[in-house]
Formats: sequence, C-alpha cells, structure tokens
Amino acid sequence: MVLVFLANGFEETEAIAPIDILRRDGRKVVTVGIGEEVITSSHGVTVATDTTEIDAVPDDEIEMIVLPGGMPGTLNLEKSRTVQDFIDYCAANGKYIGAICAAPSILGKKGMLKGRKATCFPGFEEFLEGAEFTGAPVEHDGNIITARGAGVALEFGLKLVEVLSGKAASDKLREAMRCV
Repeated sequence: MVLVFLANGFEETEAIAPIDILRRDGRKVVTVGIGEEVITSSHGVTVATDTTEIDAVPDDEIEMIVLPGGMPGTLNLEKSRTVQDFIDYCAANGKYIGAICAAPSILGKKGMLKGRKATCFPGFEEFLEGAEFTGAPVEHDGNIITARGAGVALEFGLKLVEVLSGKAASDKLREAMRCV
C-alpha cells in the first residue's frame, strides 16, 4: 500500500499524477487528509481524501509514503505529527519515501538526506541538509526518491512504480501513457 499525504496548500499535479500512475500499476493507493477529509490545493482545487483515520492501516502493509510539495502544503505536512511519525516509521523499516518539489526539505531538515543524492524545487536546496544536491528531475538514493517539481510529476510517478514494481513495469506504463 502507498500512502499519499495531502495537506491544505498541496500542489495538485505533484499528488494526482503519481496517484494515477501508481494506480495504473495496480497499487493500492490511499490518500490521507491531514486535519480534514476535503483538502484544498495551492490553486484552489478541492480533493476528497480516502481517509483521515490512518491508525487503522496495518504497518506491515505500507510499502511507501509520498509527500507532494506546494505551499503552504509542505509546511502543513511538516508540522503534522502523523506525517512525521510515518516518515520515521518508513526510515526505521526501510520503506520507500517519495517527496517532490518543496517536500524533500522535510526530509532534509530531519537529517535524512545526509550523504544522499537529492533534488528539489529551486530555492529549497538550503534545506537539504548534508545532501548531494543534483538538480536532476528525479533522484533515487536508497529508500528515498526526490523530484524537482510539478513539471516532472509524471517522471516522479514512473520512478515510484520502478522502485516498487521494476523497470519493466515502469517502461510499460511509460509506453502506454505515450511518455516516450
């Protein structure tokens, strides 16, 4: 199962594109509303999330969490105890963590990017404490996948599929979606 955390002010493309791609891959994706079930994006799009009651999700079913960027969505994710707890759980248990745009800054501030290749939206590099900032569209280092922003949301989603299902599955979706 993949948990995608949505907080008010999230960047919709960075959330919806990966959700769509992961579901096309057959993954169970659960959107988690932080604070409420209906979340409003940074551009005024409202999204009804699957749940706000994340305590019912068995830990052993979690394969990955995804943190979309956007402002103030990233800040709202960062101050959520639930999000912080799930980041810590994934880090401690080798589960994948995907973060795009400004959201890699959450991981950087926690010291999770030290010695790792990472990327983010331009201007947030200073928050990637100890990371080897590459500026690449998407970076995968260990259990962490980071991406630059909305313009690479499809590539980010395809990389998430690749780490969960393999390159062949990602390539098949890339072809089916005409991303080649």
